[in-house]
Amino acid sequence: LEDLQDTFDFCYKVHYLPGEDRASDPQYAQQVQALQAKLQILDRQRREVLGQMQQLLGRSETLRDFVLQELGAWQERQQHACLGAPADTRLRPLETWFTELGQGLFQLLKLLQALEDLRQKVTYERDPLKAEIPLLERRLRELLTYLLQRAFVVEQQPSMPNASKRPLVLRTASKFSTRARLLVRLHDRNHRMEAKIHIDRDPPKIKGFRKFNILTSSSKTLLAGDSPQEGLVCDFQYLTLKEQKDSRSGKGSKGVSEGPLVVTEELHLITFTLAYAYCGLELELETSTLPFIIISNNNQLSSAWASILWINMLSRNPRDQQFFSTPPPAPWPQLAEVLSWQFESVAERGLSRDHLLMLAEKLFG
Repeated sequence: LEDLQDTFDFCYKVHYLPGEDRASDPQYAQQVQALQAKLQILDRQRREVLGQMQQLLGRSETLRDFVLQELGAWQERQQHACLGAPADTRLRPLETWFTELGQGLFQLLKLLQALEDLRQKVTYERDPLKAEIPLLERRLRELLTYLLQRAFVVEQQPSMPNASKRPLVLRTASKFSTRARLLVRLHDRNHRMEAKIHIDRDPPKIKGFRKFNILTSSSKTLLAGDSPQEGLVCDFQYLTLKEQKDSRSGKGSKGVSEGPLVVTEELHLITFTLAYAYCGLELELETSTLPFIIISNNNQLSSAWASILWINMLSRNPRDQQFFSTPPPAPWPQLAEVLSWQFESVAERGLSRDHLLMLAEKLFG
């Protein structure tokens, strides 16, 4: 396309002299005719390139839908793994697919920019590049933005080091860790990508809902490991939580935990934000952990863990912090499966039909 354009441009500048009346010159008429033929070929080629671009964008959208379907399945597996299910939660295949799709889309963006450079050099009436490039670029940027926003995931849910396979229950003043990963492994090494964490960024409007501060640093530079295989990870370790004291709760009052929810049903979220930049695209990406419960002593652990089981079993929206305002009942087959996972996570075998029948009789008579 570039060669065709250069040839046309050269011939146009050499042979076509606007403003001169050379209609009677047969050689000039031939040259103008040849120029028009070259312009038609150039126009046809431009339309073909745009058609291919639209086709590739359509295929990319289909690919994106498949990849997001796989991401949804992974998130479900991760949720089940938190409850002790034997689930594969490796991210390597997803990371490969997200990265390759991202690479393809950024490559298309570069090609569009190259087409725009060609249009700046040569344009004409009804030039298809003039109308189509802005539309294609907008569609492509929207596709990239959506892909990148979904590619930022929580790889490791908040958990304390000795949680005995029970993540999502944290204790004040005890250390815990959590990790997020960007599945599109593309970044500009000249741009420092900073990840930040916030607790309860948009807290639910529940009376007496406790507020916490994250002690230790709440921001980190997203690091690519020495090898690209290690991916783009922000790993927050040795974090601790401290409750904000309410100055209004005077002596003799129940304090800030007074409210409709007991401590072991109060759900908290950590949100990760990331300033991302690559190939001229700048975005703020955001992702959240699953809801977790904050306890102050080990006596509350069993009740808190029961709440974690309940929300992850039954909530259609796993980030609903008001779930326990009206918690739904659990059907026995679903609860039985989760109890079996619990046993399997610590005893390396699940519960048999007879075991579950015995438990059902204990629970329901």
